[in-house]
Formats: sequence, structure tokens, C-alpha cells
Amino acid sequence: MAVFQPGEEMAQGAQAMIDDGLFVRFPKPDVVLGQHVMAQPAGTLGTRAGVITSAADSLQIRMFGRGAHGSMPQASIDPVVMAAATVLRLQSLVSREVAPTDAAVVTIGSLQAGEKENVIPDEAIIKLNVRSYDESVRQHVLAGIERIVKAEAAASGAVRPPEITPLDRYSLVKNDPGATRRVVSAFRRQFSEDRVHETKPTMASEDFGCFGVEWQVPSVFWFVGGTDADAYKQAEQAGRLSDLPTNHSPHFAPLIHPTLEAGVMAFVVAAFAWLAP
Repeated sequence: MAVFQPGEEMAQGAQAMIDDGLFVRFPKPDVVLGQHVMAQPAGTLGTRAGVITSAADSLQIRMFGRGAHGSMPQASIDPVVMAAATVLRLQSLVSREVAPTDAAVVTIGSLQAGEKENVIPDEAIIKLNVRSYDESVRQHVLAGIERIVKAEAAASGAVRPPEITPLDRYSLVKNDPGATRRVVSAFRRQFSEDRVHETKPTMASEDFGCFGVEWQVPSVFWFVGGTDADAYKQAEQAGRLSDLPTNHSPHFAPLIHPTLEAGVMAFVVAAFAWLAP
């Protein structure tokens, strides 16, 4: 059964399909298989048993000050300064509160405040994203965000407590060990040895995991490389892999060939590991 999922980038597509009766209208499968193009050498396949993509939480923080004219800052409670202090303080959550042996990312992707250069606004809005592999780390970071936001607002004399609103959430994607071995064995029989590799967990996130969890069947997720192999090798040798365009960059344009062939073949090979072993 082929599933073409909408809304994956909003963490809504998988759940929308489930809410629309996917599990009622179609029979329960033996396994759920999924793939995603990534900035790896084109035509290669990467997967691993266990956690493969991170949990992710997106939040909106609304901080309240008191507006005033730029010539009278003493009459204001400046939400721009309040938000700026909060952004800087949030950077210490990972560096000082998460053990080096664990992993987490806190990214502030949006800070909005005011419209005029000589007017101090009433409020500021911060939008941020948290990624983690471990639930206890996730809970600690989320609690730390709330603690820091409230403390910075209080330190600034905010007229009211900040509002923290969840925007979306992705759960961990965990590959079933037995099903992963079966898929990898099928890949290695079909593709050359240098095209199939074990990947590390990535801080990217997916709502693909909803299908296996809700259906209570094993799932396997893998990556298909889409970056020109020569360009990737040159960047790797130069220690400049971070210079290559990655997913969501406007310059990320996977090579049609061999990316398309590898992706189609990978799905067929993985499916036949169950349909015609």
C-alpha cells in the first residue's frame, strides 16, 4: 500500500491521515517503510536501527512590555531588550544544562518586535525550535525555556507574564531492529557495498513515526542521498561539508539522476523483502 503523505513539514500530515480513517479504511500492514532525500552522495542509502530522527518541539513566546516614544525610554518597559536578553540566555540551555554525552538543539528562528525605529513597542514575539533524542533531555530543555522566559520577563518588570504557545511537535522516529536488518540485507543484495551505509541519528524530524506507533507494527525509515557525489567528496576532503546546500536551503536541488532511480528502487527492494522474500 503506497501512502503519499501531505503536510509533513508542518507535523500535521501523518496525524491528519490517521484522523481521516487511514487505519479503518485500509488493512493493517506487516511493516511501515519510509524514505527521505538528504544531503548525502546521490544514489546512496543510509539507515540505522533505533532512533534515526529527533523529537522536535516548536514554541511561540509572547513577551509583554510597555510602549513609549524612543525619546522617552524611561517611560517604557522595553520588550525588545527583554526578548534579546531571553534569546541570549536561552543559548546557555544546551551548553550549560545538557551533558556533553547527550544532545539537544535550541534554535530561535524568529524574533519580531515593533515597526518604527523611534517607537518602543508593547510586545515582542519569539519563535523557537527544540530538538532532542532523549525524553528526559527534552523535558529538561522545555522546562528550562519556561523558567528562563518567565525569569527574564520578571527581571524586566514585564506588565504581565509571557505567553508560551506550542506550535507543533514531532516524536522520535525509531527503526525496529529486526525489520531494519531485513531491509538492509535486501539493500545490500541489490546495491553495491559503497551505496549502503549505516547513518548516525540526525536532528532532522519526521512525523512518519506516527504510522508505526499508531498501527503498532514495526517501521523502517531511511535516507536517499541527493547531492552530487563529486561535489560531496570534494567538500568532505576539504572539511567543508557544511558549505553544501542542505534540506530547506533555497539552493538544495537534488540531482534527478541517480537520486530518483535509487529512491524508486529502494522502495521496491524494501517492499519485496516482505512481499517476495
